[in-house]
Amino acid sequence: MDNIITICGGGSTYTLPMLKTLCDYHNEFPIAEVRLFDIETKKMEYIYEAAKVMFYELMPDVKLKMTIDKEEAFASVDFVFMQIRSGGFEMREHDEKVPLSYGCVGQETCGAGGFAYGLRSIRDIIDLVQAIRKLSPNAWILNYSNPAAIVAEATQRFFPGDQRLINICDMPIAIMDGFAERLGLKRNQLKARYFGLNHFGWFTNIYDMNGNDRLDEIRAGLREARVMPEELSQDSGWQETFEMLHQMVSDFDAFIPNTYLQYYLYPKSVVKKENPKYTRANYVMDHRLKDVERLCQQIIKNKTVQGSSLEKGVHGTYIVELAKALTGSEEKEFLLIVKNQGIISNFSKEAMIEVPCIVSSRGIEPLFVGEIPTFQKALMEVQYGYEKLTVDAFINEDDQAAFQALTLNRTIGDATTARQILDALKIKNQGYWPNLK
Repeated sequence: MDNIITICGGGSTYTLPMLKTLCDYHNEFPIAEVRLFDIETKKMEYIYEAAKVMFYELMPDVKLKMTIDKEEAFASVDFVFMQIRSGGFEMREHDEKVPLSYGCVGQETCGAGGFAYGLRSIRDIIDLVQAIRKLSPNAWILNYSNPAAIVAEATQRFFPGDQRLINICDMPIAIMDGFAERLGLKRNQLKARYFGLNHFGWFTNIYDMNGNDRLDEIRAGLREARVMPEELSQDSGWQETFEMLHQMVSDFDAFIPNTYLQYYLYPKSVVKKENPKYTRANYVMDHRLKDVERLCQQIIKNKTVQGSSLEKGVHGTYIVELAKALTGSEEKEFLLIVKNQGIISNFSKEAMIEVPCIVSSRGIEPLFVGEIPTFQKALMEVQYGYEKLTVDAFINEDDQAAFQALTLNRTIGDATTARQILDALKIKNQGYWPNLK
C-alpha cells in the first residue's frame, strides 16, 4: 500500500530537503500523497511551489497539496512528520537573548531558552496530536519538534500507551556521520550503543560491520582534532560545537558525549563566546531562511531541481528511514526517545530516555542498557528533574514548579538568577505560556 504523509510544519527550512529524501526513497518507500500543513502560509507557499517542480520531475505519480486546515491535513493519513516551531524564529531570538542578558547560556533547546520554548511547544503539540488521533487513529506520528526532551515528557503524560507516537532527534546521528567520515565508512556501517536523555547522552560503544568496537579509535582522533560532519562543515556555529566535543573528550574519560553537553558542562565558557546582540537565531534568519527562499526561487525559475544545491541531508534521511523501517520487513536500529521502564536499571523508570531501539513493522523494541555510572546518573537525575518540573509547571500553571525547574538547570545554577530569568521570560512569552501563578 502506498503511504499518505503529512508534514506538519510545511514551512520549515527542513521541509524541502525532506521532500527530496522522499523522492530519493520512492522506490523503497512508496507514497501516494504528501500534504504540507502549517499556520505560516507565506513560508509554506514558496516551498510548495518548489516542491511541485520537484515532484513533477522526480515523483510525478505522487499527489502534493498544501493546507492550513487540520481536517484536510490529517484525515486518513499513514504518517505525520511533525516539525513545528512554536513562536517561530522571532521567539527563538528571545529564548537566546534573555538568558544571555543575565550571564547564562542562551540556546534554543538547553537551559532557560529550552525551558521557554518547551512551555510554548507543549500546548501546540498536544492540540495537534489530539487532532491527528481524532482523524487518523492508527497513523504513525514521528515527532522531532524541539525541545524534544520536554515534548517527549509531555506527550507520554497526555497520551500514555500511544505506541504510534514516536519522539526522535537526529543529533546523535549527525555526530555519527562525523565518526563514520573519520573512519572512512558510511553511517549505516556503524551501530551505536548510547544512553541518556535527549541532548544529554553518551556513546558507550561504536561497532563496525565486523563487530569491532571503534570507540577508542574515535576518542583518540577526537583528542587530536575535531570530528566534523561534512554536511555541517560550512556553518561556523556547528564548527564551534564540534570544537567543544574535542574539549569534552579530553576532559572526561570513557564515553563520548553528545555535543549538547557542552552547555551543561562548560556554561561559563559558552557564554563568553556568545554575542548577546547577535545570537544563533539572528544567524539563521539572516542565512538559512534566506538561503532556503533563494533555493526555492531558483528551482521555480529554472523549473528543475537539477543544478540546484538541494540535497536530502541527515535530517530527512533519518526520518524517512525510520518510517520505512516501521512499514518494512527488515529490522533496523535507531536511537529513539522512549519511556525507561527499567531499560536503565538504576534510573527513574518514568523518565523519557534516548537509547538504541530495534524498529520493524512490529514497532519499537528498546535495547537493555543496565546500570550507568554515578557521574552520568547524577547529571541525568538533575536534568530529568528540570524536565519533569517544566511539564508540571505547564499542566498545573505552577510558577513555583517553573522556578524550581530553572534553579535545577545546570546552565543557571543560581536561584536568584533563575527567578530573574523566569520573570523576564514571562513578559516575552505572554500569549504563548500558561498563566503561571
